Amino acid sequence: MAEVTLTGVTKSFGTNVALEDVSMTVPDGSFVVLLGPTGAGKTTTLRMVSGLDKPDRGQVSIGGRDMAGLSPAQRDVAMVFQQYSLYPHLTVRQNLEFPLRSPILKTPQSEIDRKVGEIAEVLQISHKLENKATALSGGEMQRVSIGRALVRNPAVYLMDEPLSSLDAKLRADLRIELKSIQADRGATLLYVTHDQIEAMTMATHVGVLDKGRLVQFGTPRQIYEDPVSIYAASRLGQPRINVLPADVFAGAPAKAKSIGLRPEQIVQGEGEDSTVARVEHLGDQTRLHLSFKSHEIVTVTEAHTTLKSGDIVKIRPNNPFYFDAIGGRLA
Repeated sequence: MAEVTLTGVTKSFGTNVALEDVSMTVPDGSFVVLLGPTGAGKTTTLRMVSGLDKPDRGQVSIGGRDMAGLSPAQRDVAMVFQQYSLYPHLTVRQNLEFPLRSPILKTPQSEIDRKVGEIAEVLQISHKLENKATALSGGEMQRVSIGRALVRNPAVYLMDEPLSSLDAKLRADLRIELKSIQADRGATLLYVTHDQIEAMTMATHVGVLDKGRLVQFGTPRQIYEDPVSIYAASRLGQPRINVLPADVFAGAPAKAKSIGLRPEQIVQGEGEDSTVARVEHLGDQTRLHLSFKSHEIVTVTEAHTTLKSGDIVKIRPNNPFYFDAIGGRLA
């Protein structure tokens, strides 16, 4: 496996700037998740690394080697696209075997059979190996697409929202399996998702992108506990961070425009009155939707709370985040 480095990478499509001066190091053996809304530049970053697109400026290197002028095949990367990209006339087995039959790899048949069997078992598609790709459901097609990457042992795995079309149980199962496979192989993996649960549970590092710029890069815990802006803070955490005018509570710094409150930064039973607007029982936790000075706050409480709509709950902030007028974090 290999370290991936982007240095000052910029890419435009016409007048649209997809990436602007992005510099980032994906450590060897790490699981890096790129987070951000549609249009943030996540997929474009993958395409820069894979060689499917070329940067207008900047450099991409893999394993210390400059990738300029090298085709995707020469970069030794395996990519899983958001769309399935299977060969419809081939069976599942043949689709999984296809990368291993590359003239570059020259994999023996016994090794092909072993790898295909192992990956099919992990992805729960062993019983579909002789089916044509066109006979599969959408979720099964995506599992085969993931499998085509996993049968290889490339320098870097690139994955563009690979679990988005799967049902909730299979997504949860494959989160565990993908992380396990990545850790066991010491694989370098660059992964795009909108799902912050995937980021929190799988990533060793998270890159937060906003309109083509990398605004923060660190461990999931670092970004959760020490966000550089409202935007970065809102990328991680369920319930989403509450952002209110800074003056709703006393004690805000002079330049503060907003206060950010995660559930654990809201102390219940002390402070000022809020009204319970709604109670959501989610099994392992209960979410409280509170009305406070005409603002809604979402926090959590004990799973078996007896609180109900209309009840009064006293609240106060505890070590909250403060942000300036443009959303930047104040010390």
